[in-house]
Amino acid sequence: MHNIWITTLYTIREALARKVFIFFLGLSALAIILTAVVVNVLNDAALVSGVNPEYNSMILEEIAASIQLIIITPLANLCLLLAIFSTASFIPNMLEKGNIDLLLSKPVSRPQLLFGKFLGGFLVVLLNLTFLVAGVWLVIAVRFGAFNFPFLTIILSVSFTFAVLYSIMILLGVVTQGSMAGMMVAYFIFLILSPLLSAGRNQLGEFITSDILKGIIDFFYYIIPKTAELMGNITIDLALGKGINNWQPVLTSFAFMAAAITYAVYIFNKKDF
Repeated sequence: MHNIWITTLYTIREALARKVFIFFLGLSALAIILTAVVVNVLNDAALVSGVNPEYNSMILEEIAASIQLIIITPLANLCLLLAIFSTASFIPNMLEKGNIDLLLSKPVSRPQLLFGKFLGGFLVVLLNLTFLVAGVWLVIAVRFGAFNFPFLTIILSVSFTFAVLYSIMILLGVVTQGSMAGMMVAYFIFLILSPLLSAGRNQLGEFITSDILKGIIDFFYYIIPKTAELMGNITIDLALGKGINNWQPVLTSFAFMAAAITYAVYIFNKKDF
């Protein structure tokens, strides 16, 4: 465990040295500032004279909830896109000649190296998301007096979604020793494949008459990470304090992540450097 923690810290230091993470933090700070400006204007507009105080309180709570819902999708998705781009090169950089030779000469196993890289990348993204979400939440909570604590749980759903996609990048990073394949596959699943499979199985399911096509959609739906559900209904329900009503997307995505990391460790152990 000590070796995993050391590798994790080294990965965090590597991440902090990259300008893209400074850019990430800058965008988060800008989003928080813009949120503060918007909620200040909306709050002043809502607090009109002559309005019943109880009704006024209801208006403020509704405005606060609406703003939270509005910022979830664009900011969370933008953060995830930046996170994929920022961490795609962690494994390829580690596998470069010289770097891997030095690391393998240390008293650390190959599985420990991969787990440390995974945990380090995950923690960096988790910290960035925490800064963004907590900052936006605090601005809205203080200005409207609506302390919607469940809103903070979207940090977990978005971070988990990243972790699942990051496992793909780790696997393909080990296989190809490059960053492009993992990054493109992660983007493809997140932006195209998962939304299409989700729509094909749910919204468009009643219009599909072919049993074969339905079977194909169901097959890929269950083995591909459910990023559409994780970043959609699950994240919104968490923000509204409804909890998770359907655990299937979470459990199957977790199973995919565990399988991807396990296979990456297997391949990494077989490689000669």
